[in-house]
Amino acid sequence: MKITKSLFHAGVLGLSLLATGVMAAVPAAEADKLGKSLTPMGAEMAGNADGSIPAWKPMPKNAGTVDSKGFLSNPYASEKPLFTITAQNVDQYKDKLAPGQYAMFKRYPETFKMPVYTSHRGATVPDDVFAAIKRNATKTNLVSGGNGLENFETAIPFPIPKSGVEVIWNHITRYRGGSVTRLVTQATPQPNGSFSLVYFQDQFVFRDKMKDYDPANPGNILFYFKQKVTAPARLAGGVLLVHETLDQVKEPRSAWVYNAGQRRVRRAPQVSYDGPGTAADGLRTSDNLDMYNGAPDRYDWKLEGKKEMYIASDAYKLDDPKLKYTDIIKAGHINQDLARYELRRVWHVVATLKEGQRHIYAKRDFYIDEDTWQAAVIDHYDGRNQLWRVAEAHAENYYDKQVPWYALETLYDLQSGRYLALGMKNEEKSAYDFGFTATTSDFTPAALRQDGVR
Repeated sequence: MKITKSLFHAGVLGLSLLATGVMAAVPAAEADKLGKSLTPMGAEMAGNADGSIPAWKPMPKNAGTVDSKGFLSNPYASEKPLFTITAQNVDQYKDKLAPGQYAMFKRYPETFKMPVYTSHRGATVPDDVFAAIKRNATKTNLVSGGNGLENFETAIPFPIPKSGVEVIWNHITRYRGGSVTRLVTQATPQPNGSFSLVYFQDQFVFRDKMKDYDPANPGNILFYFKQKVTAPARLAGGVLLVHETLDQVKEPRSAWVYNAGQRRVRRAPQVSYDGPGTAADGLRTSDNLDMYNGAPDRYDWKLEGKKEMYIASDAYKLDDPKLKYTDIIKAGHINQDLARYELRRVWHVVATLKEGQRHIYAKRDFYIDEDTWQAAVIDHYDGRNQLWRVAEAHAENYYDKQVPWYALETLYDLQSGRYLALGMKNEEKSAYDFGFTATTSDFTPAALRQDGVR
């Protein structure tokens, strides 16, 4: 991989600062680049030399129409692929693919493909979030050896990152609308493509969007998350509650589950790291949700630099409410005719399991979109250092609300031939509902009993 000299020095600087336990915010003069040579979120404002990656241009809130259920129209519906990568020509594009993407062509040579379209860089967030990000640049610091934050607000603590763990914190804390309720589904197809669905009702609220939030006493909570299983009947009524903390060394994540059959609320320490993902048939870990989540303390994080790469972007076609889930879920992988890839710049971060720590993934390679700080691809390696699972997120800009997020997360198991697809909402009665309001009392263990009644 080609790494720029400045990025290499930045990675060395970040690692040396982490080793000394001091991780300083950037000087005001450097933060002043935000909104000038850098976008307000820290990406390079300019495009690349040949124009295949354009300059950043924020997407307007009226880029398309919104239907009665909240689904967005595709602003790029008239565009056709520039070309399609297949198993027959993949070696021509190998330098712009993650090893996991390349492996998918070798695993499914007859069916896996990547339609590549014109690139658009339109991801944006509200102006007050941009302002908070710029303040973070000069005041937010890492604590607890890189496993926590201090002096952080709203989103993106390190828009000008100097180390791998800072890039990961940007993904963990990125803006997702502040609060949202959503109805989504999860499929875990068999190798022949047969599947059944699990239906989730999620509530997700960052701390500063709670009605009773006190900015003078922000505490250690990053966000609150509640997930109820609504179907199938054998799982319906189970509820998961998570209090996500900023410094998980000082105060580990708190989690509880309500078991509908027993009508009991129990602590759930397994909802972290490589604990099993909810109703995922063993195909994902707890920290696979949202591509990656949770405390970064079990890994060493190395910043490799930036590279140009084809990633799944502007997934409006895949999120079309006219589609049925059977149109999307196919044997081996999702229907790649519905996918859209664009050339983007990504940050490459390598996570290696620390000596004395345990996790089923001994190494993870992260490729994180510079415009949104969202993980686009994560390659997962087992204890033998063999590529095991490939996570790929199909990103979408919810332009009417100025929220970059995912339309679908996939996690492909190269060894078993199975995969997980999480986040489909095509057949649901509504799309994401941003602006959900709540108080901390709505996210207590006592509140779970009421949520879990069926």
